[in-house]
Amino acid sequence: MVEQIRKNFSSDNVVPACPAVMSALVAANADAAPAYGGDAWTARLDTVVADIFEHPAKVFPVATGTAANALALAAIAPPYGAILCDDSAHIVQSECGAPDFFTGGARLVSIPSEDGRMAPDALSYMLDRLPADSVQNPLPTALSLTQATEWGTVYPPARIAELAQLAHARGMAVHMDAARLANAIAHLGCSPAETTWKAGIDILSLGMTKTGAMAAEAVIFFNPALAEQFARRRKRAGHVWSKQRFLSAQILACLEDDLWLNNARQANAMAQRLAGGLFRHPGARLLYATEANEIFVALPHRAITHLRAAGFTFHDWHTPPGVDGTVIRLVTSYYTRVADVDALLETLAAV
Repeated sequence: MVEQIRKNFSSDNVVPACPAVMSALVAANADAAPAYGGDAWTARLDTVVADIFEHPAKVFPVATGTAANALALAAIAPPYGAILCDDSAHIVQSECGAPDFFTGGARLVSIPSEDGRMAPDALSYMLDRLPADSVQNPLPTALSLTQATEWGTVYPPARIAELAQLAHARGMAVHMDAARLANAIAHLGCSPAETTWKAGIDILSLGMTKTGAMAAEAVIFFNPALAEQFARRRKRAGHVWSKQRFLSAQILACLEDDLWLNNARQANAMAQRLAGGLFRHPGARLLYATEANEIFVALPHRAITHLRAAGFTFHDWHTPPGVDGTVIRLVTSYYTRVADVDALLETLAAV
């Protein structure tokens, strides 16, 4: 079983929860505690998050990233609204219409990009096509950015700020899908504040699962006015746990002592090692810069077959026109070791 996990590069969701998280869950299970978020762990979340992000925050734990994204967007997008996002965004490609459902019908308007990072000119162009004074089109009410992006690239804070400024000028709120925010921060070498509220982010869907938690995400409001009725919205959606402490304990375990960032640094380092080896392989073509912990590489069919025959697991991905071979996605995690990466590269070198 351990060998199978070591060869599994399909996702950072497949690896075990890290030991610190498991210890935190055991500690939270030691005795009775108030239900529905009245516990001591949940009570600490706002203060801990405010310290880390250097800004007052209102924190709402949920169990999944889809819930975090959909409920956060529902807080800022009415049924007649438009949510602008990159064409590769998880909310468009992988959430089964959850944002549409929880907003009551808001339209997702996707904007193409070269590498998952929306360009300010492209956003301006789309906003011009959706004038605020026209009742023929949905009203742009939200901008959603993904950090790190679905292509494993990372937005510089200045780019986020430029996009947020355009959105705020139209009266829109800005949301960030931050499932891999720790990986982005580790790459940038910046503070959590610099790539979030200081750059204009109003609401954050912060992911902990991909960086070591069992099942724990959080919706974080930097603008408290937007959180006014969110507790009811979360309850109505069925995402208030009676034993809320088990979500909150995981989030605290990841955030305290920089565990989330240390885990992300390990994942990023292994991705860099893997990308470097692939770059040197004559049959491999890397599609995007490796800036977080996802790698998209085109390989000949025989190489992919050889890797799978050796027990390695990964996902085939969309292969753009004009690209030879098949594109696969390889994902590293805090659990990935140098030996795991080198084993894959050695197997590939034998083709």
